[in-house]
Amino acid sequence: MKTIQLHELHLRNFKGIRDLVITFDGNTDIFGDNATGKTTTFDGFMWLLFDKDSNNKKDFDIKTIDDNGSVQHGLEHEVEAILYVNNQKIQLKKIYKEKWTKRRGAPKAEFTGHTTDYFINEVPSKKKEFESKVQEIVDENVFKLLTNPSYFNTQLNKKERRDLLLEIAGNVTDQEVLDKNKELRELESILDGRSIEEHKKVIAAKRKEINKELDRIPIRIDEIGRSMPDLSELDKEKLEQKINQVDSDIDGRQSEISEIRNGNALLDKKAEIQKVDLELSDIKRNHESDSKDEIYKYRAKVQEETSNMALLQRDQQTIKQQINHNEDNIKSMNQHLSGLRDEWKQIDEEEFTHNDQCECPTCGQSLPEEQLTEAREKALSDFKMKKSQKLEEINAKGKRGKEQKNELELENNKLQVKVEKLQLQIDEKASSIEKYNTKLEQLTEQELDITENQDYIAKLEVKKNLNDELNQLKEFAEESIQKLQLEISALKKDRELLQSELSNFALVDKSKARIKELESEQERLGEEFEQLEKELYLTEEFTRTKVDLLEEKINSKFQYARFNLFKQNINGGLEEVCDTTYKGVPYASGLNNAAKINIGLDIINTLSKHYEVEAPIFIDNAESVTEFLETNAQIISLIVSKNDSQLRVEKLEKASVA
Repeated sequence: MKTIQLHELHLRNFKGIRDLVITFDGNTDIFGDNATGKTTTFDGFMWLLFDKDSNNKKDFDIKTIDDNGSVQHGLEHEVEAILYVNNQKIQLKKIYKEKWTKRRGAPKAEFTGHTTDYFINEVPSKKKEFESKVQEIVDENVFKLLTNPSYFNTQLNKKERRDLLLEIAGNVTDQEVLDKNKELRELESILDGRSIEEHKKVIAAKRKEINKELDRIPIRIDEIGRSMPDLSELDKEKLEQKINQVDSDIDGRQSEISEIRNGNALLDKKAEIQKVDLELSDIKRNHESDSKDEIYKYRAKVQEETSNMALLQRDQQTIKQQINHNEDNIKSMNQHLSGLRDEWKQIDEEEFTHNDQCECPTCGQSLPEEQLTEAREKALSDFKMKKSQKLEEINAKGKRGKEQKNELELENNKLQVKVEKLQLQIDEKASSIEKYNTKLEQLTEQELDITENQDYIAKLEVKKNLNDELNQLKEFAEESIQKLQLEISALKKDRELLQSELSNFALVDKSKARIKELESEQERLGEEFEQLEKELYLTEEFTRTKVDLLEEKINSKFQYARFNLFKQNINGGLEEVCDTTYKGVPYASGLNNAAKINIGLDIINTLSKHYEVEAPIFIDNAESVTEFLETNAQIISLIVSKNDSQLRVEKLEKASVA
């Protein structure tokens, strides 16, 4: 056990005390009226050691103030103490003084701050050396706890008090709690390695999330229900039959197109033309020399580009026909939409009329007024419902018609882009043909024209006739194909509309399945929430059991002081506190000063044993206590005495109080 005794305290120019030397001999009483400097002795002692006053404040004024309330400059403020630590003398001194600096050219010195001088056993020391020496004697926090009976209860917050008590008494293990209350055994598997506090956080987080989900699920169910399409006027089986019929019609027309394109007449005519081309080639070879190869090359290019341009022109014409067809459909659709608007307006302007029949058609008696009113209200309700249904049907038709119109307009925009792109390609082909023909003219100016060959001329006529026949066949085939393609396009649009209506059934099924999932999730979350409530109860019961064990363990370390470590809240939860009581009376409210001091001494006795340190105890307002709790430490009592206008200290050797 380390014993610290204060033997002598010397204050000079410290908080109004001019020069005061107190020699202590064990327990010492210091008497004085209010504002005579009793507490200042305690402040000086604490400032010497830790740069703080007895209330643990660092920012306080130690300078001497004159009668006008002004600081007296030029004074040195000094505190010196002689301690015996395990009977070994240690002398500590600190001098706080102003720093005045005379600048070059200035008439007098200026105040520029403060300096502090430190002394250990009268040897000048640096601040770090001084602080290290004080720390060697005793830790600052421990010293304050052992010196001031009120420090534990007034200067420490509840967490610091709790931590200190747990440090003294030792905590209660979870296993001890589980062994104490058999009802809590289920917690061992629930905790899964977590602490009670960690699991409470898990429970709180899960409960919060579950509550959010439980609040959201009814909203989701309602949204899904409101977004489900109305199937009252749709027949799924009939829609599927119509779609199958449309698919069959499309397949039939595509087969017709394949048959036309693969027709025998076209193939035979092309074969005849190819045969004539071979014969023309033979004539040319016989007519022309090898020097004609280059001419043949350019002629072949002209023929190829001409053929390619014809194909591009045909494709362009086909697209233009499709655009014209779509324009006709758009015009028809606009007329249809206009008719729907007129029909909607006509129905919207219809007004309710009712012929009140005042007599019974059977007996001829006048009907009661309430029956007349009921009949009229029923007729009005039926009128409004039918009117609303008609308007909704017209709106739906209008919406579908507008969508079809928009699709046709979008398709025409895309087709127009294709027409323009094809035109660019056609222009490129025409330019190439013109260039090749110019080259041919240059090459053939000096050569015998093949067209002067009678056999060649005759064979060209044959080819021309065959090409004319082939073009007639192609023209008939293309017209038929285009007609079939337009029919296929219309059928595909019909199928899209039918499939859109049919998809409503799948959407309703999917929505119902989702609602069922949400309802199951709602039930599951409810069960999970109930389990969390049970786990929360067990954790709180665990905490209550631990509280009882912990408070019993801590309170056994003290003679009179008792500690409440938890408070039961209105919502049933436990809040961590650290309230000191004496015979059931809280320290912070209701406890008189004498009891507070003795409770503080009781706490100091326990802390001294724990830290194995005894330090001087300063007791302010000691006059309120008739008998102090027994303690081994040195007690310095600060006693209010109206008859003592200046401090009166036992065995006072030198005192001069301003």
